[in-house]
Amino acid sequence: MTIAIYHNPACGTSRNTLAMIRQSGEEPEIIEYLKNPPSRERLVALIAAMGVTPRALLREKGTPYADLGLGDSKWSDDQLVDFMIAHPILINRPIVVTLKGVRLCRPSEKVLALLTNPAIGRFVKEDGEVVEAPDERAPL
Repeated sequence: MTIAIYHNPACGTSRNTLAMIRQSGEEPEIIEYLKNPPSRERLVALIAAMGVTPRALLREKGTPYADLGLGDSKWSDDQLVDFMIAHPILINRPIVVTLKGVRLCRPSEKVLALLTNPAIGRFVKEDGEVVEAPDERAPL
């Protein structure tokens, strides 16, 4: 199975998500989207696969969101995608792509629903929060 993660190594949530994928036994394709942004077509496809609007994928914190006035409802979906292409930092992360689906993994444990082996056991996030992933082998 192929897993891809649109990753920002400076983001704790993205690092936690990547670590959970690896703890599941998979080594994903890592796409550092700030260095290698998706094409417009790929970004539109990811948004559609997630079943969200472009606005729902916009990141506000640490981005030019406010300076560009992106909180204004006047911007169309196509225009918002154009802003994300021009300023990839506006794309929220991490986005994980698997055969099970595509999802913005915020919080990072949302990735578990996309993994072939979500029974990763105990996982400690960078901030110390503990995630107890279900053990699928345990009797009901």
